[in-house]
Amino acid sequence: MCPAENKLAFVVYMLTGEAEHWWISMKSIMEEREEPITWEAFTGKFLSEYFPNSVRYAKEVEFLQLTQGSKTVAEYAEKFKHLSHFYTLLLDEE
Repeated sequence: MCPAENKLAFVVYMLTGEAEHWWISMKSIMEEREEPITWEAFTGKFLSEYFPNSVRYAKEVEFLQLTQGSKTVAEYAEKFKHLSHFYTLLLDEE
């Protein structure tokens, strides 16, 4: 529910420990290279650092194989929302 223009500032504020130190270094590198420091850039670099391709691929497969099974509708919807972030193709509302 965070407006798009505030996402990066909010996430950076929430970083702690090693992730906070990683971002300080990464931001410095990006500034030296004159790369734009945007939410999209942060997301790409963060996922590359903390979610290797093998993990993202496994999450994408888990998303594609997701079924409700014995989960409540709320549990299924929550798992769907979580895993949908790892799906590489565009999703529409339907």
